[in-house]
Amino acid sequence: MAKKRDSWGSRLGIIMAVAGSAIGLGNFLRFPAKAASNGGGAFMIPYFISLFLLGIPLMWIEWTLGRYGGGFEHGTAPGIFHSVWQKNRFIKYFGIIGIFGPLVIFIYYTYIEAWTFAYSFFALSGKYSHIVDQASMQSFLSGFQGLEQNQYFNGLGVAYLFFVLTFIINIWVIYYGIKGGIERLCKWAMPLLFIFGLVLLARVFTLGTPDIAKPSWNIANGFGFLWNPDFSALKSAKVWLEAAGQIFFTLSVGIGVILTYASYLSKGDDVVLSGLTAASTNEVAEVILGGSIIIPAAFVFFGPQNIQSIAQSGVFNLGFVTMPLVLNKLPLAQMMGFFWFFLLFLAGITSSVSLAQPAVAFLEDEFDISRKKAVAIFAAVAFILCHAAVLFLKNGVVDELDFWGGTFFLVLFATIETILFGWVFGIDKAWDEIHKGADMRVPKIYKFIIKYITPLFLFIILGMWFWQQWLPIIFMKNVSAADKPFILGTRIGLVLIFLVLAILVKIAWKKKKLLTERM
Repeated sequence: MAKKRDSWGSRLGIIMAVAGSAIGLGNFLRFPAKAASNGGGAFMIPYFISLFLLGIPLMWIEWTLGRYGGGFEHGTAPGIFHSVWQKNRFIKYFGIIGIFGPLVIFIYYTYIEAWTFAYSFFALSGKYSHIVDQASMQSFLSGFQGLEQNQYFNGLGVAYLFFVLTFIINIWVIYYGIKGGIERLCKWAMPLLFIFGLVLLARVFTLGTPDIAKPSWNIANGFGFLWNPDFSALKSAKVWLEAAGQIFFTLSVGIGVILTYASYLSKGDDVVLSGLTAASTNEVAEVILGGSIIIPAAFVFFGPQNIQSIAQSGVFNLGFVTMPLVLNKLPLAQMMGFFWFFLLFLAGITSSVSLAQPAVAFLEDEFDISRKKAVAIFAAVAFILCHAAVLFLKNGVVDELDFWGGTFFLVLFATIETILFGWVFGIDKAWDEIHKGADMRVPKIYKFIIKYITPLFLFIILGMWFWQQWLPIIFMKNVSAADKPFILGTRIGLVLIFLVLAILVKIAWKKKKLLTERM
């Protein structure tokens, strides 16, 4: 007798969980940096076009495909794809990307998440409160990461301790399942995240002009720097690609997580309104909170000459160097610092537990093993794999994992599932499936968008990438000679992970075929 699959406890629970998966470090670090570096307010034009032509259609596609596959007892892309196209015996192997991508992201994301956990304690204890310049705060971060030994840290010990603690918290949440673990976490983590975000937002709005000798360094001009449009930027293909990439990144579409989450819905659950609500919650967090805290605040204290370089300095520097310096200049600096870093930790952990779920669900559903055993297997394998990011951060391993797991395969997977949904499953059948149990109708224009515009947009993105970046990346043109062995080793490791997953898919389907023949 097959064991009963887990399920969500409420509609609010699934919306909070999907929003939690989408709301991550990228909302508060990546988005403001991308917007400020790519034309300011003009960036929002391709951003919102990508949201309506890529993000929302893919959100509905993944919610619908996930719920459909869940009806066949499948919670991951290989099984869900097979349910849609049963005549094609190879389609399940394309679905491996929906397990591979989240696993690869989990390998490095958990370590970065651990930094936010550690800095939450550093903020409360005042460990960096005496630091007043960029170079010293950068040195503090590098010492913590184990990239250098200095007066702040002597090796990787502290970072590794917080990594282990963060990893244990993730596994503990995953162990208790969909309703008892992930849903319970997101129901309290998401409101708390918004409370901390709103407190920080209110503080930024009331900054005024801290230095009366520099009246132009005010919050209005800070928002102006971020939101005033440079329309000439719209001529650049890079800006459009960056905007589309941010939508993928921020909504967690094309990863495989939403497919898995939606597989725990019942057939009559509304995917139209729930998907739209989850997407809207994420956009509020990103555009209103993420776009209104770090860049405007940095402008007030560092001025128009330095803000451009700050915006382009990278998401790690923005979050862990610039923002602590800004908060150190405010009253109640330790509390504000804790709010900032714990907000990032909550955003991180609600995302990382979602990244673990596809692999766990695959073991549960396709090999019919208990969640306890599936989580134990995942924890053992993931803990070993995470050490690549922990030990070889300075050698570019995290950037390499992020490119393949969080960029390239994300777009490739989205392209596959869009073609599968709109063309193989069939847009008419797909349209009926979307609206089962729906409290609202999707505007009919989206029938055309999902079938034609979204896949065309995706093919353009892939085509532009192959045209502009394929050869330099494959031949490691921008990688130093010292780092090339580490990057090559990372790529070999990724190929091995993919092959192992392919073998597991083959074994699972072979077992099911033998079981069917015996019945």
